[in-house]
Amino acid sequence: MIKVDSLINLLKKNKIDFFTGVPDSNLRELSVYLQNKDIRKHIIASNEGAAVSIGIGYHLSSKKIPCIYMQNSGLSNALNPLISIADKKVYSIPLILIVGWRGSPKTKDEPQHNVKGKITENLFKLLKIKYSIIRTPKDLMKFNKHIKSAKKNNEIVACLIEKGTLSKIKKKTKDTYKLNKTIFLKTLLEQLNRNTKIISSTGYNSREIMYLRKKYKINNGKDFYLVGGMGHTASVALGYSMSSKKKVICIDGDGSFLMHLGSIKTAGTFGANNFKYIILNNNSHDSVGGQNTYANNIDFEKLSKSLGFKSFYCIKNQKNLRKKIKAFLANKKLSFLEVKVSNSKIKNLPRPLNLIKIKNLFMK
Repeated sequence: MIKVDSLINLLKKNKIDFFTGVPDSNLRELSVYLQNKDIRKHIIASNEGAAVSIGIGYHLSSKKIPCIYMQNSGLSNALNPLISIADKKVYSIPLILIVGWRGSPKTKDEPQHNVKGKITENLFKLLKIKYSIIRTPKDLMKFNKHIKSAKKNNEIVACLIEKGTLSKIKKKTKDTYKLNKTIFLKTLLEQLNRNTKIISSTGYNSREIMYLRKKYKINNGKDFYLVGGMGHTASVALGYSMSSKKKVICIDGDGSFLMHLGSIKTAGTFGANNFKYIILNNNSHDSVGGQNTYANNIDFEKLSKSLGFKSFYCIKNQKNLRKKIKAFLANKKLSFLEVKVSNSKIKNLPRPLNLIKIKNLFMK
């Protein structure tokens, strides 16, 4: 175990003081530290590729090396700018990557993380990116050598950090909105007809829906949980809806919505009347530490209509909740619903594990 201060001090000694990235549960303590930095020194990016690109722009203007953090699943999003812009054989731009290593061989994790975890080191080797695995304070010395190599040779280097490596820091998260998400989801599930299909985003949204169905024995409708693929919920839901006459409800989070915003435009352009989009907006990356998404500044009514949705609804409290949900579900136009919810209040939410069974039940 190491203190996040030790990691930060190492970066400071190498004159690295600009951070951008996408929050990760393994790097929660790093996020807690960074939340107090000046906004000009820390940017929470919408996706990992964008974070790399922000870092590239920072280097071009300052000649300094940026630090970019992400979960290893996000390496896929980051590959394009890493290879096509920053690579040694292209523009040779030095970057420091701090990567949360979900599904590492030494830890037990979810199926989707186990798949990516096993190939993470191979990805770095394939990309010829020097990397360190940080487990103890001594490992920081090796990472320090790699940082110096990045400075000297204008190259990308990285470190991998497993779950539990960083010493825990207490952090209190504040709710932007007050509507209890559990109450909304339970009310929604109870009003679905038996043929409705739900496709829900990664993180607490899918886990909470699964929990509520089991606890309250709500069987109407069928769910497909995107345990990974953050940002792709709308696209999966759109693809399903175009080949089905059944009502398809996409339940997304604000972080997922922002990660691949272009897919919402595609849904607004090609979505049929059986496609319903719900964004559970808590202005937070809830499942990885509660970091801000800044979604509270978005006018979703104007945005959704400019993207092609015909009807907009907004729910921000329990007043007439059932009536509002019923009206949204009954609307025969391409509809968008923003629900302003609090962060999840349920502790130790279960995780979808038998994914093949979930898929088969959904398709049945």
